[in-house]
Amino acid sequence: MLNVLFALQIQSPRSSPSDGINKETLQGEIKELKEKDLALDQEIAQLLAEGYSLDELEKHISLLHEYNDIKDAGQMLLGKLAVIRGLTTKDLYPEFDLELSD
Repeated sequence: MLNVLFALQIQSPRSSPSDGINKETLQGEIKELKEKDLALDQEIAQLLAEGYSLDELEKHISLLHEYNDIKDAGQMLLGKLAVIRGLTTKDLYPEFDLELSD
């Protein structure tokens, strides 16, 4: 349904059937996934009811992914600089006017 718009991180099963997992455990996991799917569908419906368009949602998700990629690259560079200087990344935050919550 509409939840295709959201990039879901699928968790690997806690164990595989070959590990002796029982049917009840699998059914419980299936139930949890169905509940998550329903919750996402409801969230999408709410956003659409609030006037967001599918194009807007897709663009927003795309921008969030881009932001996260850029932030990860920045964190990696900050970490490398900290190692070179013999500091922690936390020590470098003030130098670059960063907040710890950034």
